[in-house]
Amino acid sequence: TVVGSLLFFSLVVLPILLKFIGKASPIATIRAMGPALITAFSTSSSSASIPVTMECAEKRAGVSNRICSLVIPLGISINMSGSALFECVGAMFVAQAYGVDMGIISQFAIVIVALLTSMGVAGIPAGSLVALVIILQSAGLPVEGIGLFIAVERILDMCRTTVNIFSDSCCAILVAKTEGETGILDKSLLPEEIGRAHV
Repeated sequence: TVVGSLLFFSLVVLPILLKFIGKASPIATIRAMGPALITAFSTSSSSASIPVTMECAEKRAGVSNRICSLVIPLGISINMSGSALFECVGAMFVAQAYGVDMGIISQFAIVIVALLTSMGVAGIPAGSLVALVIILQSAGLPVEGIGLFIAVERILDMCRTTVNIFSDSCCAILVAKTEGETGILDKSLLPEEIGRAHV
């Protein structure tokens, strides 16, 4: 469920925002941000990916340093969409596994708490587990339920960190587009040529 939701968010929701709000190519964005996405996937750390993400956004996607230096570090701290999604699904999974009936109000409360706690999650491997403990406690669910999926948590962490970084990159491109910057993700250029053109 987590992987499917992350795929839907990164391959449907974010491309729609890029295409219709930013007038930018989602494929070109993925190609330009490739090294940052690979770094995020392999390290499971948003914080460790900051230098590569900023370099890709500036040199490969053509976003100015003025935008990158504000949007990307800020996004690493508060734009944890993949982590928030994981926390919601994780809490609902624990409730289902323990046979706890969650009404619509309780589910909505979990979503709100997950959104709020994801903003303070450290950009380190398994940082979302700490926030998930808070969510489980606030919902009256057994914290030991985390043990049910701890074995696959590393794989999920790699996936959600990649989505977090891609989301931050999309935000930087959208902000740059709304600020009127030109030459962003020029379709006639390969990512390497984009990097040389905007150095």
